[in-house]
Amino acid sequence: MSEAELHVLRARLNGGIRNKAERGELRKALPVGLVWGEDDGEILLDPDEAIRGAIQTIFDRFAELGSVRQVWLWMRREGVQFPGRRYAYGGEIQWAVPTYHQIHSVLESPVYAGAYAFGKTRRERYIDEHGNTRQRMRRLPQAEWGVLIWDHHPGFIDKATFENNRERIAGNTRPRAHEPGGAVREGVALLQGIAVCARCGRKLKVHYQGKRGQQRPNYHCPASVLIDGRGSWCMRVGGAQIDQAVAGALLAALTPAGVKAALTAAEALEHDHDAALKQWRLQLEQARYRAAKAERRYHQVEPEHRLVARGLERDWERALQELAKAEAELALREQQRPRTLTDPEREQLLALGADLGRVWSVPTTSDRDRKQLLRCLIEEVILDVDRDHDQATVTIRWHGGALTELAVPLPRHQPTIRTDEDTIELLKRLAVHYDDGTIAGILNRQGRRSATGERFTAIIVGGLRRYRHIPAYHPPDQPPDGELLPIARAAEQLGVAASTIHRWLGDGVIRGEQDTPGAPWRIRVNDELRALFVDDAPPGYVPMFDAMRALGVSRQTVLQRVKRGELQALHVRNGRRKGLRILVPHAETSLFDTTPMNAKAV
Repeated sequence: MSEAELHVLRARLNGGIRNKAERGELRKALPVGLVWGEDDGEILLDPDEAIRGAIQTIFDRFAELGSVRQVWLWMRREGVQFPGRRYAYGGEIQWAVPTYHQIHSVLESPVYAGAYAFGKTRRERYIDEHGNTRQRMRRLPQAEWGVLIWDHHPGFIDKATFENNRERIAGNTRPRAHEPGGAVREGVALLQGIAVCARCGRKLKVHYQGKRGQQRPNYHCPASVLIDGRGSWCMRVGGAQIDQAVAGALLAALTPAGVKAALTAAEALEHDHDAALKQWRLQLEQARYRAAKAERRYHQVEPEHRLVARGLERDWERALQELAKAEAELALREQQRPRTLTDPEREQLLALGADLGRVWSVPTTSDRDRKQLLRCLIEEVILDVDRDHDQATVTIRWHGGALTELAVPLPRHQPTIRTDEDTIELLKRLAVHYDDGTIAGILNRQGRRSATGERFTAIIVGGLRRYRHIPAYHPPDQPPDGELLPIARAAEQLGVAASTIHRWLGDGVIRGEQDTPGAPWRIRVNDELRALFVDDAPPGYVPMFDAMRALGVSRQTVLQRVKRGELQALHVRNGRRKGLRILVPHAETSLFDTTPMNAKAV
């Protein structure tokens, strides 16, 4: 058969597939929750109520939470499992903990909205860097799909809801540079993602200042301008007063709807628990079905066929264990049901709903909830700062195009704070010998803090030193003989590891100095110290173990004698047995004298 005939046959087959797909009758793998009916092109919801409930729960939670990640975290927190098939066509349903990709795929699939889709990918041929012809699959945007038939079959949501969900997911993604938007974060900055610079139109970024747990939000424009030859931000302003003013404008607009919001909050609390409880009841029914099915399969096998009976017995026991676990979990969650509000509590809640300011400021209202409520009404907030008059101009752009302009007074500069004089005097002494980073470590180890109560850093020490006109440390190019050196530099000059210097310093063989408690040790390197580090051991010097045997004492006693000057010690830097050597008086040549081979090894 020629290539032309194969091409014609392939084209006719592909044409038949496309024609059938355009009628919505081409049967292909359906996502979980949908099944094919008996008629041509008929797609129905899965008859399993547990599967339908799991899919519907995803759409309901997304409508409430507004984020794919939050839906995923809620399902993992509540223990709601997700159904899946091992094979695309048929296969037994398997329940497992949902993944983020599964939740995202359900929300992004138009099939759940009653649409029939075909041709979402395209096979392309291309030439790689070696000149070979290869194929690849490319996902197409929705506008380029081959077939998209809306209202083809019953779905979990309608087309309008699906489009709104896609726009909401797209709005949660990281926005492009200088564009407002993005998902709601956990920080306390109320205008995160919607604040815009009035001078250049860029999106304002958020940074925090202060101690952990007491951080204050700040907004700054990332545009860089030159002032007196130095780079500076286009605008920078504290966020506490700005957020308070915007929140006041929002609450003033929401006051008429406060009572209705309170009722909705009370109903949502009970509905949220009921939704999770319903899924657990359905999963319990599924576990009972699997246990009954395993029992029937076990009783149907012949007793003599023990090879099969043992496997079915294990499956039955496993199904019974899963059933007991599901029953215990359901009983526990039913006991944890939130208490239904009484009539007096509902009246109190209604009174509280009329005062949204208290609801807004209570600790139980999270920063994420405040931002979600803010974005429901406000599209963006335009900020400008007038430093001459200590005032910020806040322009609120509401959804629908309405504008509200606010004048927010900014706090004046606070009185200057000072670092204690004891720390300044210590800084003057340390700056003669150490750089800013080392000084910061010494001050932190002593438990000292800056004037603002923060831990010292190299930047803080450098700024304090320059403000106090304290000269910086400049190490000499060639240190003179007998100069005090840090342990790392002393080890480098002596040709040994820094750990050797530390060990000799701890054993008392050599001496070190400290300018202040917590400061690094420094070693005075001179000719006398250099003479203690040699390449080859002189005659009469033996290893530590041989010295211990010859003197009949322990290692600690030998080191104490070296420290008191009763014994002489050297450090051999070369050889296979490099290390400490001790000069033992009247050493026996037959026992401790080394052969030429051993001497070379030492």
